[in-house]
Amino acid sequence: MMKRFVLFSVISLAVASAADKTEKFGVNLYQPAVINGTAFKAGDAKIEIADGKAVLKQGKVTAQVPVKVETADEKNPLTKILYSDQKITDIWVGGSNKHIVFQDTAAGQ
Repeated sequence: MMKRFVLFSVISLAVASAADKTEKFGVNLYQPAVINGTAFKAGDAKIEIADGKAVLKQGKVTAQVPVKVETADEKNPLTKILYSDQKITDIWVGGSNKHIVFQDTAAGQ
């Protein structure tokens, strides 16, 4: 009976891990940013990426935007954020090979 419980627990954990494909990381916005019409101040923020969307959170301020996650050939040594005016267009995640491309959301702004 105990073997079945342990096997069930291991399988449940594997299924839960596979189902949760949300990626989370922190960034430091070095200048104010606007995402989908929502203004963010310079400073620490958190990003969650799942199902082709990124959710940026800074305190109680939250915005969602469609993104495309690309895989670079090499790991990024530092997190880099590319701005166009005050809009974030790209983020290279430090310590990984993730390149996040923010989709144009001009219609929502």
